[in-house]
Amino acid sequence: MGSDVLTERAWGSPSTSDPSSTRTTNGAHGLRTASDVTLPDPTPIIPYWSAKRHLTCGNAGPRSSSARLFPWRGSAPGKLKTANAALVLCLNIDVDPPDIIKTNPCAALECWVNPHSLPSHKALEAIGSNLQHQFEGLSLKIPYKPILDPSYEDLRRFCITLRKQAKDETVCFYYNGHGVPKPTPSGELWCFNRNYTQYIPVSLMEVQTWLGSPGVYIWDCSAAGHLLSNFITFAERRDQDAFTTRGGYADGMQPYMNSLQLAACATHEQLPTCPELPADVFTSCLTSPIDIALRYFIMTHHLPNNITPDMVMQLPGDLKDRRTPLGELNWIFTAITDTIAWTTFPRDVFTRLYRSDLLIASLFRNFLLAERIMKNYHCTPHTHPPLPATNTHQLWAAWDLALDTCLRQLPELLAKSPGAPSSPPSPIIGTGAHSGHISQRGSPGAPNTEKPYQYVPSRFFTDQLTAFEVWISRGGSALTKRGPLSLPLQNGGDRCDTPDVVNGTTSPDADLVPRKPPDQLPIVLQVLLSQPHRLRALILLSQFVDLGPWAVNLVLTIGIFPYISKLLQAAGQDLRPVLIFIWARILAVDPSVQVDLYNTGGFKYFANVLATQEDNELPNSSEHKAMCAFILSAVARDFYNGQMACWRERVFDACSKRLEEGDFLLRQWSALCIAQIWDSNDEVKVYGVDRGIQDKLILMLSDDSPEVRSAVLYALSTFMGAAGGKGQGGAGTGTQYQLEERIHFRMEVAVATAATLAVRDDASPMVRKELLVLISCLVREWRGHFVVCAWMYWEEDRRWRAGEPHTHYHHAEEEVTAQALAEWLDGFGDDEGSREENRVLLSSFFTIFVVLMELTIDPYHEVATLAQTVMDYIFALLLASPFAKLNLVPPLPVDYKPAGANGVHSRVSSAQGSPLIQHPPSPSLSRPSNTLRRTSSFANTLRHLAGGIPFPSSDEARAPPSPVPSSLSRSDILVASRPPSPNFNIAQYASPYSRPPTPSRDKERDMASPPVSPTAGTATFLPSHVIEALVEEDMVRLRARRREGAHGRRSAGSGHGHAGGSTGGGLNSPCESTFSMDSNVSNVPLGCGTGNGLRDVLPLKSSFFAWCCEYFTEPQMRQTEADEPGSVQYNYQVWRQQRNEQVITETQKQAIVAESSRWDRPVANLHVASHPLCMAMHAYDPHLVIANDNDMISVWDWTQRKRLNYFCNGNPKGTSITSLHIINQDVGGIIMTGAADGIVRLYRNYDPTMNQGPLQMVSSFRALHELIRVRRGSGLVLDWKQSGGTLLIGGDSRIIRVWDAHTETQVLDLETNCESPVTSITSDQGSSSTFIVGFADGLVKVFDRRLEEDDAIVRSYHDHHSWVQNVKYHPRINGQFLSASLAGEVRLWDLRGSDTAAQAWDLHHAGLSAFDVHSQTGVFATTSALTPANFRHQRLTVHSISDSSPLSTLSLPTGLNAYPSRPPTPYIPRHTSLAFHPMEMLYAVGQPDGSVKITGCKLT
Repeated sequence: MGSDVLTERAWGSPSTSDPSSTRTTNGAHGLRTASDVTLPDPTPIIPYWSAKRHLTCGNAGPRSSSARLFPWRGSAPGKLKTANAALVLCLNIDVDPPDIIKTNPCAALECWVNPHSLPSHKALEAIGSNLQHQFEGLSLKIPYKPILDPSYEDLRRFCITLRKQAKDETVCFYYNGHGVPKPTPSGELWCFNRNYTQYIPVSLMEVQTWLGSPGVYIWDCSAAGHLLSNFITFAERRDQDAFTTRGGYADGMQPYMNSLQLAACATHEQLPTCPELPADVFTSCLTSPIDIALRYFIMTHHLPNNITPDMVMQLPGDLKDRRTPLGELNWIFTAITDTIAWTTFPRDVFTRLYRSDLLIASLFRNFLLAERIMKNYHCTPHTHPPLPATNTHQLWAAWDLALDTCLRQLPELLAKSPGAPSSPPSPIIGTGAHSGHISQRGSPGAPNTEKPYQYVPSRFFTDQLTAFEVWISRGGSALTKRGPLSLPLQNGGDRCDTPDVVNGTTSPDADLVPRKPPDQLPIVLQVLLSQPHRLRALILLSQFVDLGPWAVNLVLTIGIFPYISKLLQAAGQDLRPVLIFIWARILAVDPSVQVDLYNTGGFKYFANVLATQEDNELPNSSEHKAMCAFILSAVARDFYNGQMACWRERVFDACSKRLEEGDFLLRQWSALCIAQIWDSNDEVKVYGVDRGIQDKLILMLSDDSPEVRSAVLYALSTFMGAAGGKGQGGAGTGTQYQLEERIHFRMEVAVATAATLAVRDDASPMVRKELLVLISCLVREWRGHFVVCAWMYWEEDRRWRAGEPHTHYHHAEEEVTAQALAEWLDGFGDDEGSREENRVLLSSFFTIFVVLMELTIDPYHEVATLAQTVMDYIFALLLASPFAKLNLVPPLPVDYKPAGANGVHSRVSSAQGSPLIQHPPSPSLSRPSNTLRRTSSFANTLRHLAGGIPFPSSDEARAPPSPVPSSLSRSDILVASRPPSPNFNIAQYASPYSRPPTPSRDKERDMASPPVSPTAGTATFLPSHVIEALVEEDMVRLRARRREGAHGRRSAGSGHGHAGGSTGGGLNSPCESTFSMDSNVSNVPLGCGTGNGLRDVLPLKSSFFAWCCEYFTEPQMRQTEADEPGSVQYNYQVWRQQRNEQVITETQKQAIVAESSRWDRPVANLHVASHPLCMAMHAYDPHLVIANDNDMISVWDWTQRKRLNYFCNGNPKGTSITSLHIINQDVGGIIMTGAADGIVRLYRNYDPTMNQGPLQMVSSFRALHELIRVRRGSGLVLDWKQSGGTLLIGGDSRIIRVWDAHTETQVLDLETNCESPVTSITSDQGSSSTFIVGFADGLVKVFDRRLEEDDAIVRSYHDHHSWVQNVKYHPRINGQFLSASLAGEVRLWDLRGSDTAAQAWDLHHAGLSAFDVHSQTGVFATTSALTPANFRHQRLTVHSISDSSPLSTLSLPTGLNAYPSRPPTPYIPRHTSLAFHPMEMLYAVGQPDGSVKITGCKLT
């Protein structure tokens, strides 16, 4: 099956009613997880009308709380960026402070310099220089200013200068107070006087005043906790005063409490004096962590080979080179400390400290090491904000293992290194981060004949990747309840496990809780830096982000973005699939990264892939190119710079070429990408028109995929002015300056007309919704033409309802519209070309108007609601136009009802004289009146008058569509008024009038009446003048739009007004247009006041793009929950499949016996409301579906004799349900109904015992449009073929339409070549393309769909001479079928034989009522017709096809007290119903009194 046919590939979520729904799982790089290959199904069951589009109808689902984005870029109010740093050293070498008693020996090293080995001033300079280099190792971009033993004045001056230079950014203040007294409990630190004879206290209040906010403060001194705690006290006081007195700080300045602090110890603690450690151990941990970590490891661990600290300090390598031992240790240290922080700290704290600024991230990462080391020396470092303790984290064991592995190789590395040291390195200036480590020791001239030792890299990252892979393959993606392994709640925020409820139903995954991610996730990001591990890490990351938006957000929070951005510059072909996949996920979750892709030029990476012609360079080429199209459309969406960048990179051209690809997903996203690139962009629209893109898109409206058809309509809508993003939309196709004015006009009309005619009868409501968005664009820009069409429609409909058109009075009125059009066309003089052009254009508008009117009574609620919004806007304009003053005849009352029962679709308008259209269908609509002007919906009123059953509006209660029998309960009466609602019933009606406040009656009348010029009287103009004025106003609007584009491009997000610019005539915008006088014709009002007092409700907004984006937020690399072995849905389907196979096995055995057994075993008696006309039994579940003469459907469990559901079908009053089927019976079931209004409706979740949610309408569409009024019709007759997904539709029509459920399109129209309606259709359930049709005149014809339409009828049988009640294939013999007529004749035919019946039975001489054949055994059943002589009882005969004598004959009471003069519905010529069970040896008979008897075969 090709990709075009299997359109269910785009399923985003499984159906809750059909848990075995399948989807493709093509993921990044063609990868599949282990569960993907478990228990393959060689022939997967495809449940029709169960894809995501059927559950959502193109509406984006509500975002779950677990998918809400955490601000991964860092929260704006507290974001820090370090501008400069002050490194204050108060050492006063050789002079100990008075409050410090040093041990002997004692720690001496400061910044790895022994201050006593050099003169004091040189030692101080060396220490300052080393400190600066160590900080530069953390971040090179920041200027560091060492301030050595400063006086009070110097400190003040330097601090004030730093703040001036930093402006509003962060200042780093480092304070080393090892040579001054401890800070005081009141919050004072110490410096010197100019002569170094006194210690001068400096209050933290002063420091805060000098440095301002924000800042990062490092306190390296004993009792540093005094500084930290007092700083917080002073900061709180300052912030409170600022908010109390000034209402807050000036723009750009942050509160002092936003400052960060790192303190070496608590208030009562003293720094460690261990001689093996440096004196500034806290600073060493913060600025040279690898050096101090190596020393500490040697001190606490015993290693072989007598490894000494001096040897450790010679560890070769460079901190920046990850291929060397030292660089690898630094890399591992970064990964471990990042992971410890991410797994321990709250998400917002982690983001602020570790992902905002490089220096801050390095300091707080290294602080974890300081905490681990110093706590062993009774010293507790502190921070603000306070952080949980991490010194006992389990990953420190992995760090010790990495150090151990590296140091065990150290003797070999030193012995076999290329050079040998002439002497050990000096202990005075160590090998901190500033200087790197010596990789070549000794003289380079000393040769070494031994082979250099090959360093064995650590397995740390390999092992961590393996652990991450195990988590993905074995850990699963979600849990059923919250627990220790679930994703923790962040900061007490919204619960992640809140179920998503839509219309009272819970989404399939509502009970699932995201798992706690693996600890290795930050480590995986570090691995991206390594070339050998990069591909594996990316593949694992792609599998992780495939778990859902929560996983993408976690990865962004950790910091993947800078890594993944730089990888776009890599040239490796092997990285393409995973990079494309990951970027698609990122943009689907957070579209704001479009700016980053534009600024860095990263979008060019995807543009090049999309334009690549060689498919062999990329696995799953089509799907990855579709992802590229999605990424580029996200870059262009609502972003003018992104649009132009994509255009310049030839993305627009590449997408136009991809429109012809075989993969439907690529076609879909190519169209959507085009839509976003030319959305509100005149330059690109001009470019597209020059290349005929709009014509190419129109040709794609016959695509097999409903998603592609909807995407094409979405692209055409944005071309016509709909908003593809957040804007309002408008301005049509833009300027199109390269086209002449009339050509521009014709192009817009042609696009809308072609699209309307192509998809007006589309079976997918999602496609019809997108068509309405397109039509709304045309209505907004060319509203004058639509007002003319509405007036013509109204006048002709009023004339039709007023009486017979041939009467004298109405004969005079017949020519009103025709005469007005003729006079308007006469205004073009002798220019026949202009006359014909305008006539054709207005005819096109009228065609669209008629389709729009039909869509207002669409059976799918959302489609009807949107169409009502557009139609009411047109009617509101009509009521405000000069047409409202042309009171040619008195208006009819609003509640006038037409005589016809079938409403809009069963009448033919009397507008024979109209030059526009020969037979426009005319709905019942009353004359405009004050009463109608402020109703909630004119279209709703239309539906009332047409006899339809609309869905309930938000503010309007409705009455039942037909008289409700008194036997119904109160709940039944309530449900009888409305059909089931769709799953996502999101569309809202928008009134053209502003609701609150409601204007008074007089003001209302003034608003509704158009303003007229002083010289224009109420009746001084003719209809032709109004037509001319309205048409001219539309052209003025077009000229204003074109002039605006000629003077400059519209800015992004603007220009969404109707005209967008002022015109020479003072017309600012059509919403503000007023009447003016045409200079050529006197007393002609130019304009209709369009928009005065009306809301700006057009164009409609589409949610289709957001719905399509959801595809990239849903798992693609793993199976759905329903296909995952062990899940509840999977287990249910396995049980169901086994149960079905058991039923088939048992019934096959019973079928042989049943052909010769009696069929009179009572099974169940049910009583339904009203008259059961159509029945269908489920093949595997004990369900019986019954449709009665009140168009109500009931679902029964016949084993429990319990009614499961009861609902209204929604067909208009006067029509009936004439066909009833249950489809997808293998996996559940969907009820399919066909009614005499020509509409097919489908319902899911009809069994409440399954807890699948409320009953819902899955889809509905007009299966037959050309219904013919006949005296005795059959309504709509349908046959469903589950094996091929084929729907055959016939009835009161001269065609049989073939629908494909895969594509939701009509694939074939076959002429019946018969004047009688179709009464029955049956098709072989195998692979045959033939089907049999019975007609009302007794004809039986065999059709073959493979032949040409003229040759499709291959056989005709004429033995019957009356209405053929039913035709059925022989259940056991191929090529034979049975038929029965109302005359009581049953015939057996052989397709390979002659045109005469092979066998005949004349069972009911007084006539036959119902006939059916069992699908498994050679048995058929008939019921006798009711006659005046015999109406109290009815004879039922069960007969074997192979035997001449009946198997059983029953006399069934009808419960009638009098003979019914006519059947309960004009479309079904019988009083009873009969249906065999598809599998079991049962049949059901429905009687006129509402009783249903289920009878079985006596098998023993």
